[in-house]
Amino acid sequence: MQTRGYGTYRGRSWFRTFLKILIGVLLVLLVLLTAAFFFLEPHIIYSPDGIRIDLPFLSQGGGGGGGAGPVGPVNSFPVETPDLDLNLPDPTPTPEPTPEPGAPFHGVELAAPALYDGTAQSQVDEAGANAAVFDMKSDEGALAYISQLELALDAKVSASDGAINAAIQLLNTGELYTVARISCFRDNTVPRSNMPMAVKTTAGNWRDKGNYRWLSPANPEARAYVIGVCVELAGLGFDELLLDNCGFPTQGKVNIIQSGNNYPAGELEGALETFFQELEAALASYPEVKVSVMTSEAVLAGAQEDLSGLSADLLAAHAWRVWVPSSQEGNDYAALAVDMGLTPDRVVTIAGDVRPLEESWAVLAS
Repeated sequence: MQTRGYGTYRGRSWFRTFLKILIGVLLVLLVLLTAAFFFLEPHIIYSPDGIRIDLPFLSQGGGGGGGAGPVGPVNSFPVETPDLDLNLPDPTPTPEPTPEPGAPFHGVELAAPALYDGTAQSQVDEAGANAAVFDMKSDEGALAYISQLELALDAKVSASDGAINAAIQLLNTGELYTVARISCFRDNTVPRSNMPMAVKTTAGNWRDKGNYRWLSPANPEARAYVIGVCVELAGLGFDELLLDNCGFPTQGKVNIIQSGNNYPAGELEGALETFFQELEAALASYPEVKVSVMTSEAVLAGAQEDLSGLSADLLAAHAWRVWVPSSQEGNDYAALAVDMGLTPDRVVTIAGDVRPLEESWAVLAS
């Protein structure tokens, strides 16, 4: 009953009082437990027999007051070292088995999913090969990994899968020999937004007969970008870098290419020599990574009309292996490579239907 706005006094709620007391007790316990943890934490010992607490003032003789003697077996917890076989790896890792020169190289190109789906080794075995080839920089300019290069980020050519680099590194820690194919200067994307780096005509970017743009090997920024891709792939653990389209373009209307700094007519080989020297310096931290070059019939034959800038001397000096087209119309391109001064174990033939076990070959996607 209310009288003139005042309610009847009912006294304090015993339940509220109980809750306050309970909360107070819990807080005190929490403080004590926290203090105990920080006090005991230095004395917690993890051993193969489990977890124990070693309190020095309990395990040693008492020092004062009643002159207590040593504490008995309650806290004496002896530590024994069991004979454990941990199967730890040798601190010096065993080199991965790789098809070194002298052993035939049998490679097969695999699609990008094999980088992460765990099927790479089985696919290589099924093909009768001993190495996997992956297209890591396509003619379009797309990268099959996540790059940190500014040009790659600006051109949006980097892979989008955030876990791809870790998957590649995991694959490359295994025993499978892996080759990263890199379309060096044939790149349809980066020159679109970076015309100063491109092979050009008076009207803009030059395009080959496949309608692809090209970076110029004579341009320092273009060389630095390609070299940056090579260094990143070496860092991801590939055993071999295969440089494809490594030179100036030779297919299409090359006669309309604008001469100048990006196309120094008569000095094309010098630009490629500079590229190889810069690449070798950049890869000095990865001495185990091999650099091979895909070449053409014209270069192998020493054709005067070849305008790539590549030559037999450059290949012999800078290519660990030379990948050559399959022989056609009676031309033995592998033999031509040997005539250039390359030993047979440094020549890989792009295989057709014939794949001799005693010779090195690779099957690439068309």
